[in-house]
Amino acid sequence: MNSSSDNYKRDIEVRIPVDSINLEGNLNIPEGARGIVIFVHGSGSSRHSPRNQYVADELRRAGLGTLLFDLLTIEEERIDMMTRHLRFDIELLSKRLIDVTGWVLNRPETRDLNIGYFGASTGAAAALIAAKEYATAVKAVVSRGGRPDLAESALIHVKAPTLLIVGGKDTQVIDLNKWALERIVALDKELKIVPGATHLFEEPGALEEVARLAGKWFTRYLADGV
Repeated sequence: MNSSSDNYKRDIEVRIPVDSINLEGNLNIPEGARGIVIFVHGSGSSRHSPRNQYVADELRRAGLGTLLFDLLTIEEERIDMMTRHLRFDIELLSKRLIDVTGWVLNRPETRDLNIGYFGASTGAAAALIAAKEYATAVKAVVSRGGRPDLAESALIHVKAPTLLIVGGKDTQVIDLNKWALERIVALDKELKIVPGATHLFEEPGALEEVARLAGKWFTRYLADGV
């Protein structure tokens, strides 16, 4: 996988104020972008996740802006490495995503862009809850190996077009995604299964397929015909 590209501005490091803390992030806005995808990482991950970095790079090649940020502070990450409880605190994660989305909507270079969420693992639940809260601003949601079932109470309110991507060998998560898909009320919703892929999509070609599916979905709802 080649993640180098010169058709977009280099990373802008940002600090996003949320309550009494600042969350670290990297913002990229290609010239002429009409949409921005906010990445919501999952269990034990960060904005430096190589999988999300790869997908983000492919989305930028398609002309979409990206924001990757850390849901937890450095100190919180240290605590979570020992306790593993913050990564499953969906209320905390979704609250922070909601605040970060508000920051995007108020920043001059991003406030006019259509917003999408790309959520992985537990981050997918946070994305769906935030999509409920920002029903008019969030135009699309994509989940990679996600746990949308953890957003159970929000699913019947999610109207943003939603794509759930799961590995073909990730059988338990497939069942959880099927369960969640039935409850999402969006008119456009799909479950795509990547054959032969496990939870982290580490098999040859698996992550490329995730990026292709996500790029097509986000381009359709964030850039095409808007």
